[in-house]
This record gives sequence, C-alpha cells and structure tokens, in this order.
Amino acid sequence: MMWRLIGLFLVISGTVVGQNKPLLFNVDDLPQTLMSNPGAQINFTGHLGIPFFSQIHLSAGSTGADLYDVFANDGTNINTRIQEAMRNMDSRDYFSVNQQLEIFSMGWKLDGKNYLSTGIYQELDVFSYFPKDPAILANEGNNDYLNEPFDFSDVSFTGEIMTVYHLGINHKFDNRLTVGARAKFYSSIFNAESTGNTGKFTTYTTPEGRNVYNHEVVDMNILINTAGFAPLKEEEGMTVDQATAELLSRSFFGGNVGFGLDLGLSYILHEQFILSGSVQDLGAVFHRDEVENYRYFGAYETSGIEPLFPELDANDEALPYWDDFEDEVDRNLRDETTNESYTTWRPIKANFAMEYGFGPAFLPCHYLSVKKGRYMNLLGIQLRGVKRPKGFVYSFTTYWDRKINNNQRFKVSYSLDDYSLTNIGLMYTRTFNKFNVYLAANNLLAFPNLAKAHSASLQLGMQLIFND
Repeated sequence: MMWRLIGLFLVISGTVVGQNKPLLFNVDDLPQTLMSNPGAQINFTGHLGIPFFSQIHLSAGSTGADLYDVFANDGTNINTRIQEAMRNMDSRDYFSVNQQLEIFSMGWKLDGKNYLSTGIYQELDVFSYFPKDPAILANEGNNDYLNEPFDFSDVSFTGEIMTVYHLGINHKFDNRLTVGARAKFYSSIFNAESTGNTGKFTTYTTPEGRNVYNHEVVDMNILINTAGFAPLKEEEGMTVDQATAELLSRSFFGGNVGFGLDLGLSYILHEQFILSGSVQDLGAVFHRDEVENYRYFGAYETSGIEPLFPELDANDEALPYWDDFEDEVDRNLRDETTNESYTTWRPIKANFAMEYGFGPAFLPCHYLSVKKGRYMNLLGIQLRGVKRPKGFVYSFTTYWDRKINNNQRFKVSYSLDDYSLTNIGLMYTRTFNKFNVYLAANNLLAFPNLAKAHSASLQLGMQLIFND
C-alpha cells in the first residue's frame, strides 16, 4: 500500500504543470524579470500587478519515472509496474514540485538611476530524492539482497509552504553596468525536512554460524523535522474556517520566520553583447514554534530468533521470549519525538546568461535605456543551478527572443536538464495600452501526452506597466 502512494506521488509529479524559469529571465519589459535578477535591465517606469493574477507558476518533474511507467494499460499488474519503476531508478533520481502565486506587486521609478519594487508572494517547494534502498526493502524484503547493505542515507527530502515579503532596488551605475538587490522576509506556514540521515541494514549469510543468517543495523540515525503541522494534527473537529484562519495567521508574520537576499547585475561588454547573472534566496528560516522532531536511531545485531534456553519464572514456566526480544530491540533501536528548534537554508539559485543582439533596432521609451536602440532579436544562453541536499541541480538553456513591436514579444527556448533532452519552451507577452498579459510554458512537446512527460511548467500573469 505504501508504494502505491509512491505511485500516486509520481502521478502528481508528472501532471502538475523542476523549478526552472528561463523564459522570464532577461525579459526587459516584464517586471517579473526583476524577481530572477534584481539587476536586470528594464524597459518601464512603473508597474502594478493585478492581485493574485500577476504571476501564477506551476511546475513539477520526475527524473526517474513518469505516469505512464506506473499506470500503463499493458496488461501487467500495477504492483509489478511499480516494482520495475523502482528498480530502474537510483538514489540520485528526484521528484520536484514548485508553485508560486504573486499576491501583490508594484514598482516605481525613484529617479533617473533607481527603480524600487516590492510585493508579496506565496510559494510551495517540495524536493525529494528517491529513497531506493528503503523502498526496495519495504516493498520486496531482503531475500534477494543477501550480503548487500540497504543504505538509509537515501532518505532525503525537503518541503516548504511560505509567504515571502520582498523589497528590491535596481540601480543603473552607468551606460554599461546595472546592479540590484532584493531583501526578503520569509513567513513559514509548513515545513518538513529530513537530510543527512545515516544507517545501514545488512543480512549476511553465515552458514558456519549458529543460524544461517546474521542481521546487522549500523549507525542508524534518521531525523525528520516538522514545523506547523503538529497543532492541526492534534485539533479534533477543526472546521475549514478555523483551519483557514490558522493558516492565514502564519502567512502574516507567523512564528517561524527567516530572512534572505537576492543579488544581480547586468553588464554590456559591447553594444551587441550583454552579460547578466544573479543569486537568489541567500537566506534561512528559523523554526521555533509548533515544532515536532521524529528520530529513529541506534545499532543492533542478531543472528536470529532462537530461544534455546528460555528464562524461567518462579513457577518454572518459560517467560515470553518475544517480549524479551522486543525489549532488547527497543533498547538498541530507539525512537523519540522532541520539540527542538531547527534552521532550514533556502534552496540557493544561481543564474548566468549572455545575449547577442542583432537585426533592426528601435528606440525604447524608458528612463533606464542603456543604449540608443534595442535590437529586435536577441540570441542568448543561460546556465541555471539550484542547491539541493545532495548538490546543485543544473539546467542549460539557449533561446531566441524576438521583439515584434512595442507591444508584442515572444521567446523560444531549448533546455537541457535532468528531466529531458527535448525541452522546448515558448513565452508570449502582449500589452494593450498599459495592460499586459503574458504566458510561458516549458516542455511543450510533452503537453499532448503528459502521461509520458518527466516535467512540465506553466507561468501566466497580468499587470499594468507604465512608461513615460
């Protein structure tokens, strides 16, 4: 049953539309570009997002298995398909789900060199490596894996729901260099994480020993930290209104808070070449309230259950051996629940891009113009990395950014990442007077059959953009 739930998770990962947003990076007439690079060159003097609609982002991915692998209608048993999918994955495969909703956003020109932007957004981010060894042990047992250790360090995941309040400044130093910074205040709603676990379980064959097998658990230490879940779990009969009020209270400066910083810049090497880069979410969240920690730890070795000489009580009757055995296991492999505060580091994101402009140029009407004309075409490359518990996850993107006129623009991209070698994306933005709408989607070739997709993402929004 447990591993059918894993199958369900694969379904979710394959149908929700990894956290990768190359399509809005360096789009100089969209305010959202400042969220990925606060030092980007921009082509507007003010903006006001439509509340809850200025940015809606959904993305998910699975590097190891897709929906079709688990639920294919090929006449085989679903348990067999799940078992085969698990065997084909390894502990470096991962699942990711990310969702962002921009609640409020606005920005305005301070003077000829500075642009201030602020806003609030809600984010859900879930990332989990596939726990291959524990999954195989729980699903198949150890009969076919004698003398092979099951490594519990495979268990590694993070999950967070939070509200982020931010304030950023974009400063133009001169006609070549633009820099920016964004301060963030994190208000955590839910958090769960389990990283850095240890422990191995091995069944050895011992034909010369007292029993055929010897079971050994070494250095077991599994810790799961949670924050924000315990009160809801303990409340019986909580209504939807009460639960909603509880969640809203955490969204607005709740007990578990943190701070972060984004940094970015863009630099014109030559009239037609522009370099840009950014680092996002340099920060942490400090979990102090509504915390529960679940820990399982210890070491144990046994050559089997064989009460050759049972202990007798005062009436010469054998004491229950199973009780003694259970007590012995509990003394060596223990579990405990505590309420110790902990700190989580935000998943740092890094971007680097280079663009080349060509074709006819037109004069942009904006106060931060860094050159006389804006090229109608931009060819670019972008390298992106996200820090995860076992290291950075990278993606590489090439793109063509085409300005049709002052009111229309599209961007076509091709990305290489862990999910797919055929990830083609498309972004289109249109402005009607001051009202702007945009739509961006990645991995377009997978949309006709999402059952076989390893990843997909979708972004859309609408806002008012002002130009002098």
